[in-house]
Amino acid sequence: MESIGDPREGPSTERAFEDQPLPPWTQQVTLRAVVASLALGVVFSGVMMNLVFTSGIIPTLNISAGLLGFFLLRAWTRLLDQLGVSYSPFTRHENAVVQTCVVACASMTYSGGFGSYLLAMDHRTAEKINTGDFVGKNVSEPTFPRMMAYYFLVSFVGLLAIVPMRKTMIIRHRLTFPSGSATAHLINSFHTPNGAMQAKKQVSLMIRSCLGSLFMSIFQWLYTGGPHCGLTAFPSFGLQAFNRGFYINLNGTYVGVGMISPYLINISMLVGAIISWGFMWPYIETKKGSWYAADIQESSLRGINGYKVFGAIGMILGDGIFQLVVILVKTLQTMRNHQREAAETLRSFSDVDAIPRNVLSFDDRRRTQVFLREHIPSTFAVCGYAVLASLSTVAIPHIYSQVRYYHVATAYLFAPLLAFCNAYGTGVAETNFSAQYNKLVILLFASWIGIKNGGVVGSLVICGIVSSIVSTASDFMSDFKTGYLTLTSPRALFVSQVVGTGLGCIINPAIFTVFHHFYEDMGNKIYQVPLAKIYRAIAVLGVGDLELPKHCLAMSVSFFALALVVCALREVAAHCRWRAQHYIPSVTGMAMSFLLVPAVAIDMCVGSLILYLWARTDKDGAQVFGPVLASGLICGDGLFSIPYALLARYDVTPPICIRFVARDQNEKLDAYLATVLPKSR
Repeated sequence: MESIGDPREGPSTERAFEDQPLPPWTQQVTLRAVVASLALGVVFSGVMMNLVFTSGIIPTLNISAGLLGFFLLRAWTRLLDQLGVSYSPFTRHENAVVQTCVVACASMTYSGGFGSYLLAMDHRTAEKINTGDFVGKNVSEPTFPRMMAYYFLVSFVGLLAIVPMRKTMIIRHRLTFPSGSATAHLINSFHTPNGAMQAKKQVSLMIRSCLGSLFMSIFQWLYTGGPHCGLTAFPSFGLQAFNRGFYINLNGTYVGVGMISPYLINISMLVGAIISWGFMWPYIETKKGSWYAADIQESSLRGINGYKVFGAIGMILGDGIFQLVVILVKTLQTMRNHQREAAETLRSFSDVDAIPRNVLSFDDRRRTQVFLREHIPSTFAVCGYAVLASLSTVAIPHIYSQVRYYHVATAYLFAPLLAFCNAYGTGVAETNFSAQYNKLVILLFASWIGIKNGGVVGSLVICGIVSSIVSTASDFMSDFKTGYLTLTSPRALFVSQVVGTGLGCIINPAIFTVFHHFYEDMGNKIYQVPLAKIYRAIAVLGVGDLELPKHCLAMSVSFFALALVVCALREVAAHCRWRAQHYIPSVTGMAMSFLLVPAVAIDMCVGSLILYLWARTDKDGAQVFGPVLASGLICGDGLFSIPYALLARYDVTPPICIRFVARDQNEKLDAYLATVLPKSR
């Protein structure tokens, strides 16, 4: 490949594809791409639904979707070739379309709130946290027709909210969008001879790790034939630590997520688990009967669960508010710098002999030309946003009577501003703060609507509107970056995003209905739903009708202040380039561990350890194949989630029970068996 333009940019990518014709956007969105997206969308949505119901931690899907999309369509074209059937070539543009469509479908499991605000509305979650006599307007059951109608109304608006900003972010400011750029580079490499061979190895590793994780889950289930039985909870740190939740689980999902998540997040979760589950909760349990009623159920917010939930909320809100202020300041500063650079560039080209095209490399000129050629009119986006927002404003109050038209209209008025800020932050440093926006929206609208008018459910409904716009906008802009770097038409990306979103509005409510049925029947036996507890607790706090246990509010405020201090310290350390900046824990990571058993953090750290040791021996191999192995582990364990829930639902007991007991208990058991067995003979 030839080096063009700025030599610091290295060899040209587009020179390698220069001889290939650029298909029009109508040939980039193909029937086979839609079929492949449908198949992958179902699989990824099922896996992600399992994650939002268990841990609430969602890894990025872009690279896995691009890899599997390449594998499916390449396998299909080879099959047609062997059968002697003519077919159109499989291009990187079609690969990008599949990736966009799959991510649009599967990411709805998070942005659609299936494990957070939607689940927080139902009576089961209200009973689990026992926040009072919340019946009637403050409880809403997520039925399939209601969910479909709601998501078809709110899910497409975010696509139009950010379209007018695509030129500003991609062309003018040239934001990086790290995940979108990484996916584009991966897709570009797939469609070169060497990249195709590497993709084949990656797919092979993903399939093997997926099957291995699936069979491991089945193997572990076979030994759970009774209460407290099984190899899923190995007391590697002793029985006393085991009773506090400190054990190695070797769950494929958590190990895989740990391999994808940054080291700092995993270590922060482990630190938070040690502090909370190792010291704080045991101490608070000694105050049972003094700080909170002794006869109250453990999951109630009036009991020890209140300290867990509101301690986490205090830290998450502190971290979120601080980061929002920081990202706002940095965004304004970055925009000002870009404007200054643009003005200096224009001044430098004031001479008629200046040739501005030489400033850009061949790749940038080619990509900019394609990106701007098949543009999406801003008038279409603005008018479409106004029409869809008006339709939702009229229809949503008929679906959820807890909200009025002016609540919905207010959300649609300020949501584009939040969407722009979030998309810009994602483009600069891959910082998605949609969850922080969600919590603030819940607090504001819960207070506005009030407890008597159904403020708990009403605020969660408005949260869904804002979350859909903000999350979709940042994801779509990241896909625009992928399209820009792969010469995929913006119109093709827009159509694929619409198709993926439409599929998600049907697939995800259907999958959620299955998981919700198991959740209603079994509750804490399988699903911890940490985000649903947090979102409902924030809504209850917003309406102002919650009696907290003693010292709970003071503890929450203390954690809020601690979060601000830690965030400020990390920001100062990063600005001053202190070496300690890499060792200051993530506040949100610590807060999440308040609600998850320590085994989750331990398994995630096991994933980090695997990746670390791998990188020490083969850095390039770990970088290329690490995310693939992690994705396979997550998918394999996720595929067993529905069969596992079905087996538990119908009380199918495994054939073997393995249980770990203390030495003195084992001696008593042996003595008892010695007296019983001779009699039975």
